[in-house]
Amino acid sequence: MMRHTALLLIALLAVASPIAAQDDDKVTFTGSIQSDALLPQDDATIGAYKGKEWGLTNSYADLHMMSKCVDVGARMEFMRFPLPGYENDFEGWGLANIYAKMHIDRLEITLGNFYEQFGSGFILRTYEERSLGIDNSLLGARVVTKPLKGVTLKALTGYQRRYWDYNSALVSGGDIELSITDWSKAMQEHGTYLTLGASMVNKHEREDEMYVDPTHRLNMPEDVNAFDVRAHLQQGNFGLLAEYAQKSQDPSFDNGYIYRKGSVAMLSASYSKRGMSALLQAKRSDNMSFRSRRAMNGTSSFINHLPAFTMDHTYALAALYPYATQPDGEWAYQAELGYTFKKKTLLGGKYGTNVKVNFSHVHAIDHQEVPQVYNDFKGTDGYNSDFWKWGDRMYYQDLNVQIEKKLSRDFKLNLMYMNQFYNKTIVEGEGGMIHSDIFVADGKYRINNKLTLRGEAQYLSTKDDEGDWVFGLLELSVLPSLMFTVSDMYNCGETDVHYYQGLITFNAGAHRLQVGYGRTRAGYNCSGGVCRYVPACKGFTMSYNYNF
Repeated sequence: MMRHTALLLIALLAVASPIAAQDDDKVTFTGSIQSDALLPQDDATIGAYKGKEWGLTNSYADLHMMSKCVDVGARMEFMRFPLPGYENDFEGWGLANIYAKMHIDRLEITLGNFYEQFGSGFILRTYEERSLGIDNSLLGARVVTKPLKGVTLKALTGYQRRYWDYNSALVSGGDIELSITDWSKAMQEHGTYLTLGASMVNKHEREDEMYVDPTHRLNMPEDVNAFDVRAHLQQGNFGLLAEYAQKSQDPSFDNGYIYRKGSVAMLSASYSKRGMSALLQAKRSDNMSFRSRRAMNGTSSFINHLPAFTMDHTYALAALYPYATQPDGEWAYQAELGYTFKKKTLLGGKYGTNVKVNFSHVHAIDHQEVPQVYNDFKGTDGYNSDFWKWGDRMYYQDLNVQIEKKLSRDFKLNLMYMNQFYNKTIVEGEGGMIHSDIFVADGKYRINNKLTLRGEAQYLSTKDDEGDWVFGLLELSVLPSLMFTVSDMYNCGETDVHYYQGLITFNAGAHRLQVGYGRTRAGYNCSGGVCRYVPACKGFTMSYNYNF
């Protein structure tokens, strides 16, 4: 399928290019090249194995041509010998993305591969995240139009990419968004902005044979429909977002082939002004795994996205146990308060002090199992659930406090304390509840106009899993082009293993080159509640990026 589609779209580009060239406006080209490589080495201590190939790489090349009315573009990917963690599904190379887009006045039409998100993504979000190995673009057609002031309409249909192939289910949908403020002069004068939206997505997937036992076969729905409604209000410094989505019966591998409908509800309130910000969020999801292939598991083939109401940490030990959203159902809460103590006050000091407190909690929803049929829940509604009631398991909890303080003209210090509960059994399959306390100190000192030294010291204390960890980092920046980094993450609990790294980074204009050597711990790389397992590896690394 992919080969025939590529030929068709190449022909489309050949037709679109002369149209763009005839345009009165100048044709511009943009693009990028990214290549990440590893020369692997064996290391039995951390479980890293060299494998058959002397070198591994994930490489991408994007090229886009833009004009007044027509844009065309394509992306080539080379993963013939992919990096560790990508080898099972990503191995291959070729044309991974190609599109042609026409935009005239209030109309935009895209043919080929495209990405789209309706609302918060509860029923549709297609995107690319290379670090997670995600590219679930749709191959087909999309139309976006603004027929009236304050009205945006979208319609799309296509097949979803899964690595080097496309799933057979046809995904179609539509979205309408109304900017009420555009129709009200009074709202505009008072700084009130109100947006209403509604979406619908249909998945048409042919019936698969699924048996409860040798004599009873499940009747699989060929059409699964999902709906979403939302409202976003912004009044001065205050913002409020409410959204609700529902999905029809969708028996799949994720839910054990039950026929319970899915739903997700979210309420988010925010307040922001100079020197202060606040955020309160709550979300309840129930059986909202929505894939273009019902028999899949893992991170592939998701049509939708359920954001995790947990903080994405960047410090190494704070991110050691990252949370992944559980699509079968969860209650998730997040609260955050940021405040800046002004300069020349008791807590602000000479330069002021920034403080941020973040709290997140994720819990199971209530499960009241229905009577089993043939010793299996397949073919039943699976369970009942009271909306407001919690289940009996906590999935995750994180309380962290961060302080940013400039102590002198040349020295800045960031401090963080985090108390975390991580249910490893829920997220990874086994391991029980891990309770840890994490301490971070991050200091940056400007030596002179060209040299800056930054250092990190981190400590994770726990009686669970592998025990305590320490982490240290030194980073020397030499303006305008060089940076030297050395780090070590050491398990001083069960394993007594060092994960050391050394990196040299060079920047010149649009070019960025990084070379290094070291060990990488096996674990999960997460962003926004989506995770990819990364196996342990050791060796020389190189990363090159070029944008034009």
